[in-house]
Amino acid sequence: MRKLTAILMSLLLAFCLTACGNAQQSTEESSVDEEETASSAEESTSDTEDMDNSGNAGGKTLVVYYSASGNTEEVADYIAAATGGDVFELEPSVPYTDADLDWTNEDSRVCREHENEDERNVELVSDTVPDWDSYDTVFIGYPIWWGIAAWPVDGFVTANDFTGKTVIPFCTSASSGLGESGQLLSELAGTGQWQEGERFQSGASQEEVKAWVESLAF
Repeated sequence: MRKLTAILMSLLLAFCLTACGNAQQSTEESSVDEEETASSAEESTSDTEDMDNSGNAGGKTLVVYYSASGNTEEVADYIAAATGGDVFELEPSVPYTDADLDWTNEDSRVCREHENEDERNVELVSDTVPDWDSYDTVFIGYPIWWGIAAWPVDGFVTANDFTGKTVIPFCTSASSGLGESGQLLSELAGTGQWQEGERFQSGASQEEVKAWVESLAF
């Protein structure tokens, strides 16, 4: 009788140990599955954030602009919102006043600069973009002055190497078109893959700008 009891106790103990081992293994496997799922979710989130910041699968997008009266700045902000890109404003070291921008006054600053190309070398607060090499696509915006890009943009274009970058000009004006402004900037730069660009009327809507951005291949 004692032998039978001992055998039964041994079998019961073995059963309990086996059950505990299986339960522990199941718990460990569950933990591994949860960790792998969390890791996959983090990677997916990271990929999404990278895509949002670039505006495209190829790399980051930068929107560079000079704005005399705020119209170009508004369009630049719309483009940045549509692409998830960064923004870099071009600021003359000596800002243009309203009087400076009065093109109807032949003695105004812009009129003097228009008549004398040597005076168009406008010094900027900064023409250096942090982490410039990380941007694959660069939008460059400006108002149209006498049929060409406002010359404060020239200093930025000549100061940077656009090799390997897609460059998309855009402009704002009350009536003038894009004209040869983008082509002239391309020639001034000497590097980069420059696209045709787009002109927006003063007060362009965000929907209009977004539709243009979505039509681009970059």
